[in-house]
Amino acid sequence: MTGRYVRGLREVDPTQRNLVGGKGAHLGGLTRIDGVRVPAGFCVTTDAFRRVTALASGLDGQLDRLARLAPTERAAIGTLSAQIRRTIENVTVPDDVATEIIRALDALGGHGGYAVRSSATAEDLPTASFAGQQDSFLNVVGPTAVLRQISRCWGSLFTARAVTYRQRNGIDHHRVAMAVVVQRMVPAGAAGVLFTADPVTGNRRVSFVEAGFGLGEALVSGLVDADVFRVRDDRVVARTIAAKRHAVRTTPTGGTRVVAIDPQRQDQPALTDPQVVRLVRLGRRIEAHFGQPQDIEWCLVDDDFQIVQTRPVTTLFPVPVADDTDNHVYVSVGHQQMMTDPMKPLGFSMYQLIAARPMYEAAGRLFADVTPELASPTGRAGLLAALGRSDPLIGDALRTVVERGDFIREVPDEKPAGPPPGPAAPPVETDPALVTELITRIDDANAALAREIRTKSGPALLDFIRTDFPRLTRMMIDPRSIPVIMAGMEAVWWLNEHLQEWLGERNAADPLTQSVPHNVTSEMGLALLDVADAIRPYPEVVAFLSRVADDGGPGRECDAPAGRTTCWPGWTSSPVAGRPGWPSGPGSTGTACGGSARSTSPGPAGGNVPPCSCR
Repeated sequence: MTGRYVRGLREVDPTQRNLVGGKGAHLGGLTRIDGVRVPAGFCVTTDAFRRVTALASGLDGQLDRLARLAPTERAAIGTLSAQIRRTIENVTVPDDVATEIIRALDALGGHGGYAVRSSATAEDLPTASFAGQQDSFLNVVGPTAVLRQISRCWGSLFTARAVTYRQRNGIDHHRVAMAVVVQRMVPAGAAGVLFTADPVTGNRRVSFVEAGFGLGEALVSGLVDADVFRVRDDRVVARTIAAKRHAVRTTPTGGTRVVAIDPQRQDQPALTDPQVVRLVRLGRRIEAHFGQPQDIEWCLVDDDFQIVQTRPVTTLFPVPVADDTDNHVYVSVGHQQMMTDPMKPLGFSMYQLIAARPMYEAAGRLFADVTPELASPTGRAGLLAALGRSDPLIGDALRTVVERGDFIREVPDEKPAGPPPGPAAPPVETDPALVTELITRIDDANAALAREIRTKSGPALLDFIRTDFPRLTRMMIDPRSIPVIMAGMEAVWWLNEHLQEWLGERNAADPLTQSVPHNVTSEMGLALLDVADAIRPYPEVVAFLSRVADDGGPGRECDAPAGRTTCWPGWTSSPVAGRPGWPSGPGSTGTACGGSARSTSPGPAGGNVPPCSCR
């Protein structure tokens, strides 16, 4: 079936996304998995799309105008995208392209109905799914109708929703293309979706199944509520059976229709528990093949499951890779320092070198595994007390995990709890000169380092940085510095506790810490305010930054007395900087993680970044 414009699904593999689009590439991958059945079909390649769009008069100019629109200009996007769709759909399919498509239909038997489905090169990505944003057509009968719906799929690359989604994700309209998947329709008795990780809680060990009678279109369109099953360890652990009064079925002449379900069947489950477990096992096999949790569309035909689509689940934040199958709880290092954006590789490498404990990476961010501390009574008490003070939200999230009782296996303390052996650390004398001395010593060391590093470049510079780390570590754990740091932290805790008791005001001491000298985050905030003052007289700059904020960038708009400008998220400072690997300080945001869910916090770059993650 291979030709320039057509590829059989079994001739396609996941590396050919640019040729067959995301859906086509994943379907080709599915055909290579033992025990997975995929309805027979073929892909009309992106070469055919490019052949047609090259014949579309005025399309380049329309795309240029589209690229200049902001995602918030919805009316303009809707008008222009509709024009682009008509431009593409009005192009007659070239004879050689049509001939290959009809030949491929004949190879599948020619007669009967087909599903004609969009497969864009930018869809079903690990970070962006484009689910439901381009068109697909069910039970298309006859070559003429198939060709017509293929043209409509090409045009649907420019639905208003798809255009806006691409713009928000920074995807160039000129660089995307549309393939089309054509598959034999199957007489589904039931259909639905399978998530191999629970999309609500984020639990990778619980699969989530939705099912209804007939074609899956009834669920997608919201015509009926779905039966919902949750499966863990080959056992249905929760189920909700909906009243399913209607189903979508195919018609002999093409298309679909809504039919009423027999009243005696409406409250019956669309799948039996053994069928649900069998489907989940199939999903785990697919997940293992693609190497990450999957969102799978399935059909049940005569007690046999057929898979009609799979894509990565894009709503799950990655978890660090562990070398065992035990449960783990990770705490974000960056959130403790208000660093919610991904780290650059160089910064990541340097932080690993100075960290006081092993660090684990996920999505370009560092995490500390606190499972051992939470497993022992003494370690748990100390960790919850420390994080509860420095970051109450993370403290609450950890307590939620502990209170589950089944997530972390408790182990006894290695030795009886009590004060550490040896004399207690001497109290820190009240001597402001000590703080000044420590700061001066660090400033002098940094100045000397700057002079020395200025003479080096290339590999010699990296070698010098690596050999200098022991000196940096000694400075960070200076015996005189740690008591000063702890004195500052304990003073803030004491003030917050007593001021709330005396005045009824929570965390009253925190604003005071932002005004002390040498507070880098406060100084950065003041510098940003100076920038705002500097740009306010320039409307073009203000308009640009406001548009960046509206487009989901790191800024957010606010009304300033002298006009409209962009305010950047405030950084909550910590009274002190904790030792790397145990960062401290209030200010990170999140919600308590329930069950085995993670708590999440909206990061500056958009999306959810978990300060606490469980796997």
